[in-house]
Amino acid sequence: MPLPFFFEENLNDQSTFILSEPTSRHITHVLRMHEGERLKITNGLGYELTCEIISQNKKITEVKVITTNIYKPPAKKITIAISLIKNNNRFEWFLEKAAEIGVSEIIPMLCDRTEKQHFRHDRMRNILISAMLQSQQVRLPLLHPATAFKQIAELKKDAKRFIAHCDEGTKASLKDLANSSTDSTIILIGPEGDFTKNEIDLARQNSFISTSLGDTRLRTETAGIIAAVILNL
Repeated sequence: MPLPFFFEENLNDQSTFILSEPTSRHITHVLRMHEGERLKITNGLGYELTCEIISQNKKITEVKVITTNIYKPPAKKITIAISLIKNNNRFEWFLEKAAEIGVSEIIPMLCDRTEKQHFRHDRMRNILISAMLQSQQVRLPLLHPATAFKQIAELKKDAKRFIAHCDEGTKASLKDLANSSTDSTIILIGPEGDFTKNEIDLARQNSFISTSLGDTRLRTETAGIIAAVILNL
């Protein structure tokens, strides 16, 4: 049975350390773990520590490090810039699944047709942390602040760049365009009313390639997940 897995942002090189209060309370009150039991900890940056509980009370749990593994970053770095959507639950679902798939960065995007302009960064990051732990990963996707489309169009100039949209015209399938040898990829996923013509033109001017995700019209969050899966494969 896998060891319980926790996130601790501020890991250091000490052989023993005290866990944060939320983690300590979960260990004591929810899992009812005791001294001598083992658990795993990651900082979301590739570190995986196997630790043993050496002392605890209601608010403080101290552990000692048994083993330390440091994993290299994945060869593929996938960035998904995706429009915020009105329904928070649907956007949270996207974040959860994107983390499970292994997306490297997520940029909530503000487009001309984006209906929702604000989101709770702390809450969304906690969703990513939970998904990372549930899927037994040690790299937390980087969640950017909500960013205007124009700024995003000028980002990641060293990456292979795609924009998925429903506008008429010649578009190749993302499955055909995705290249397994590419180290870094960014794809833009538009709002429920799609990108405007001006946004598509701006993306093309910045070397984004127009692409299709299939024959059906997809919800924003569904398009984001399909793109993540195709690029990850």
